[in-house]
Parts: sequence; structure tokens; C-alpha cells
Amino acid sequence: MMEQVKVAIVDDHEAVRLGFAESCRAEGLNLVASSPTVDELIASLGSNDCDVVVMDLSLDDGSSVTDNVEKLIATGSAVLIFSIADKPVLMRAALRSGALAIVPKSQPMSHLAEAIKLAAEGAIINNPETSAMIDADSNFKEANLSAREREVLSLYASGLSLKQVAFQLEIKQSSAKEHIDRVRVKYAKLGREAGTKVDLYRRAIEDGIISGDLL
Repeated sequence: MMEQVKVAIVDDHEAVRLGFAESCRAEGLNLVASSPTVDELIASLGSNDCDVVVMDLSLDDGSSVTDNVEKLIATGSAVLIFSIADKPVLMRAALRSGALAIVPKSQPMSHLAEAIKLAAEGAIINNPETSAMIDADSNFKEANLSAREREVLSLYASGLSLKQVAFQLEIKQSSAKEHIDRVRVKYAKLGREAGTKVDLYRRAIEDGIISGDLL
């Protein structure tokens, strides 16, 4: 039996949080935390793992969407934006900060559940709202790497072996290899060569994951 995806939600409307909790039960998702702010969610999670955090764009505490996304990614969670999708500037900022996709609140819960499962797998999420934001932002880096994939790529492209990457991140070497394999697939789908370590070094520099000079 497959392990349930661990998911959390940040939304300042209690009705949305309650509705999301009910939908998680129906969709077979494991809701591990629900909070009105990112800081409260992180405190609630503590040392517990969370695969995906679903977050509203604008929260009543006045926090920045950029800061919120970056804080959540720093915990190791993938981030999805669940919003009415009427603030393109904020949506682009969320994507540039590392959110994987925009899912409008007008969509059925089944669409959000599918995006959550894809995000947990580290897959690319293609939907019209996300594509529109990417197309409108010429500075956006399209690879949509997860936080862990970026972390592994950063170390690997900087010269470490897979064994050294695994040791530094305290993960199995096979897991490090799986992350690099997924990174290669994502770049390949965008027509960006990533077959060799030199290719990955170039992609990491182009996308601001590491600093250095292009070979």
C-alpha cells in the first residue's frame, strides 16, 4: 500500500481550511497541519515531515508571499499556491520564489489533489494558470525543481560525488541519484541538455542555483 502524501494548508479563512480538511479525507491525503499563517504552520509542524504545503497568496498577517514560499521550502516541503488567481504580480513572485504551481480556488478539489500528488513526486505540473504566469515572466526559470532537487543539484554541480552529496544531506546514495535523474528529466523536457555533469553545472549556473562561470 502506498504511503499517503503528507499535506498542510496555510489560509486565513477558517472555512477554506475546514473544507480542505474534508477534501483531504475524500482524496486519500494525510492532512498533518492547518494554520492561518506560515509561521504558525511551521511551529505546528515542528520536526514533523510535510511533503506539500498548499498556501493562499495573500494572508491577513501582512506577510510577503516571497518570504512565505521561501520559509516553507526551507522546511523541505514543496509549495503550491491555492488562490482565486486574481493577483498576477504576486503569482509570478510566488513562482520565482520556488512555488511549483498556481491552482485556482475555482477549480474542483480533484484538480488540487492531483497537483498535490504530482508535487509530492517531484513532477512538473502543467496547468493553464501556471503556464500563463511563466510565459508572462521572461526571467522565470522553468525547470520547476523541488527544494530537495535544487539542494542535491547545488552540491552535485559544485563538484561533489553522489556519495558525498548523500553523506552531506544524510540521505541514501540511491535517493541522491534519483533526485539527479529527475532533475535531468525535467531539464530534458524543456530542451535543455542535462545528460552530463558539465551540463548540470551549466544549468545550475543559468538558474542561479550555484555561482560560477559558464564553461
